[in-house]
Amino acid sequence: MAPQRFHEQFDQIQRSMPDVPLAMGPDDSAEFMYEKGVVLVRDGEEARIVEDTVRAHFTAAPDLDQDQVRRAGPRANRSGVTRIRVGDPGEGSRGTDRAVAQALRSVREPEARAGHRMVARNHVVHIAVNACPGDEPVPVPASEPPNPAAADAAYDPGTAVGVLVVDTGLTHDYRSCTLLAHADGDAQVQECDEQGILQQYVGHGTFIAGLVAAVAPNTDITVRGSLNDAGAVLESEFGEKLFEAVDAGGWPDVLSLSAGTSNGRTDGLLGVENFMRELREQRTLLVAAAGNNGSATPFWPAAYADLPGWEDCVLSVGALRSDGESGACFTNHGAWVKVYAPGERLTSALTGFETPVPYVYQHSTYDACRYGFTYGCTCRHPRHTGVLSDESASAKPDQVMFEGYAQWSGTSFATPVTAGLVAAHMTAHKETDPRVARRRLLAADTGFAEVRGTHVPALRPPTWRPVPVVPLAPGL
Repeated sequence: MAPQRFHEQFDQIQRSMPDVPLAMGPDDSAEFMYEKGVVLVRDGEEARIVEDTVRAHFTAAPDLDQDQVRRAGPRANRSGVTRIRVGDPGEGSRGTDRAVAQALRSVREPEARAGHRMVARNHVVHIAVNACPGDEPVPVPASEPPNPAAADAAYDPGTAVGVLVVDTGLTHDYRSCTLLAHADGDAQVQECDEQGILQQYVGHGTFIAGLVAAVAPNTDITVRGSLNDAGAVLESEFGEKLFEAVDAGGWPDVLSLSAGTSNGRTDGLLGVENFMRELREQRTLLVAAAGNNGSATPFWPAAYADLPGWEDCVLSVGALRSDGESGACFTNHGAWVKVYAPGERLTSALTGFETPVPYVYQHSTYDACRYGFTYGCTCRHPRHTGVLSDESASAKPDQVMFEGYAQWSGTSFATPVTAGLVAAHMTAHKETDPRVARRRLLAADTGFAEVRGTHVPALRPPTWRPVPVVPLAPGL
């Protein structure tokens, strides 16, 4: 992980959530972000135990302020969690949150007696995972077809598979793209800033919907704008957002989610426990991105695919390199990632079909791959001068124009490709159960790729075109 790039993205998300002071952790690492001065607990009796335990611990410590310990959120809600304030969020740097660290330590004994975790940081869930995306979108000519190209299949409203995309919403002119004739949902809240420049992650939901539609034309796609704060949401709100998304149109056949976070643990996120339990009782298949950290650390909620009881209802997806033979440099990996699909340099609808819009790159150019790879991976592509890279830089940030289509990389996009393949399998085999379709698809049509020296299951759409890998020149 390049620290500069993480700090740039940290600043971007902090600006999008100005009322929520954030910290990075643990201990100033780039593993995840969380809300400063607050811990997350299950509501009800456990919340009372945690609040009393933390207050007693702080009272006994002369350098901790017990007066800060109080309930900071609703005592009950559908997601089953509540926030407890344990410190002044304004104290310390972005990498220093002593109050939260002490609060977590103070509850270790009650947790040991209970036999399960009772308290956690309030993590930031994000479409760029640890706020460090594989790259940023690149304009492509309108004459360049989508990749994957649109499959040759008819749309039938009577048999169309319902796909729900929880993301950033749809751009205002998405219907100008014929691929998205059967897509609907929430409009992007704010597409451009005061200068008329496309904001970061605008078009992300539209891009994903285009990938689903290309792979599986017989789908009714709904895109919810649950992640409108630069693609981010607090864990304490995430479960409620997911419930709202399924409440709006009912539980879908397939739920495509390209967001999540690591948390340094192997037992999931407190903020989505209730949602994941209810998901297990439904027929919906959750297809979730494995994350862009280049790490084997579990990433949630995708890693639920490896927990007993959720194996059939969650499919975790990593990204393949542009040639489809190996894992992309940024993709998370490990036994908890159940399948890999193309995720590097895909082409889909973004925005600007009616009126071209400018975009200023948000990140600086890197002269070396931050993961140590020797090919032209996405953290080097495209080369540009970023607006956030150096406040004292004299070079004007690069600006490009989008006129409909874009090329983009990330596990964000391997996820809808996989969701589309499940939906296409349902249509082709007249299968009504998406979880059965998942099992049969992986059993019948899975190829293999190599990720970090390990042979892994891989899905490649028939209409996907591999893009040659470009080795770096000597010395780069």
